[in-house]
Amino acid sequence: MFLALRELAFARTRFGLMGAVVALISVLMVLLSGLSSGLVVDGVSGLMRSPMGAVAFEDGTKTDSAFTRSVVTTAERDAWAARDDVADAELLGTAIVNAKNEDGTPVDLTLFGVEPGGFVEPQVGDGSPLAAEGQVVLSVSAQDEGVELGDVLTIDRVGTELEVVGFTTDQRTFGHVDIGYLHLRTWQEIHSATVPGQQASAEAYDAASVVALRGVDGALPDLAAGDADAGTSARTIEEAYDSSPGYTAEIMTMQLIQAFLYAISALVVGAFFTLWTVQRTRELAVMRAMGASTRFLLGDGLAQAAILLVVSVGAGLAVGLGLGSLLVGTGMPFELESGPIATGALLLLGLGLFGAAVATVRIARVDPLTALGENR
Repeated sequence: MFLALRELAFARTRFGLMGAVVALISVLMVLLSGLSSGLVVDGVSGLMRSPMGAVAFEDGTKTDSAFTRSVVTTAERDAWAARDDVADAELLGTAIVNAKNEDGTPVDLTLFGVEPGGFVEPQVGDGSPLAAEGQVVLSVSAQDEGVELGDVLTIDRVGTELEVVGFTTDQRTFGHVDIGYLHLRTWQEIHSATVPGQQASAEAYDAASVVALRGVDGALPDLAAGDADAGTSARTIEEAYDSSPGYTAEIMTMQLIQAFLYAISALVVGAFFTLWTVQRTRELAVMRAMGASTRFLLGDGLAQAAILLVVSVGAGLAVGLGLGSLLVGTGMPFELESGPIATGALLLLGLGLFGAAVATVRIARVDPLTALGENR
């Protein structure tokens, strides 16, 4: 009998309009997924692409913006380094600063003070790694701002000059600002507001923001036991994402928008098939009178919805990926990642089928006598 296929061909205008709506929702899903992934990469790519497995903050530091609030010392680093389950423990300094290039162009930076040759120092793709104080290796994305090898950046207020000696192999940002990796000692002088030519206090050279940790053979150290020994508050690197400025608020906003999008898609598909089922009640009653089972009619209706959803979501994905590819690499924080997009597509299909299933349950109540002219 294949009623679903016949109706798709006969009422192609109605189904075409419905399919266009679902396709547009799919396009929006791809763009929102890309924007969400882009915000994550632009906000914490410096942490995501680091070999750090965990970071230890000063005990009692609030979660939000903890990297710039926390202060740890070499004693706390040494306590972590002494543990058998810790392969590497290094001081890491973080600070968001304003700087200017030689031509006066403003350059926003997040300074990461690292120990040269340590495991936190990134791989250099262009130029050379850190070799001395007063040098800086920038995220490769800083080249989009016009920064070049050999440029000298001047930090506002303190006047410290940093020579650009290299760029990382990939994007390294924190709080939507390009990261500049510099010698930990230079970072400590900037953090203590020591102007060039002056000597910082001994306490300044003993402080950093966090202790960067890496476990033995890639395993995560026992953070609770380490905190008890060092008097710190350690978190896994994924948990530390929340300590990036604005990260939690941005992600929660995007997740809320996406949740409403999926709910709307289920309601739209469910409403369409509810109205469509009401309009075809007599045809379904005729099929029931001819001997079609309820199970057959339900399967027929769901197959119809599945065909519409698969074709429409597939078309929407193709258009969305095409538009998204044009946004990658622009000033907008946008990244196309297969995982979130595939998950979103499956959610659209699943919720759409759920909405259609709720609508087609009406089929089970179709009275075969309706086909024989029963008054209603």
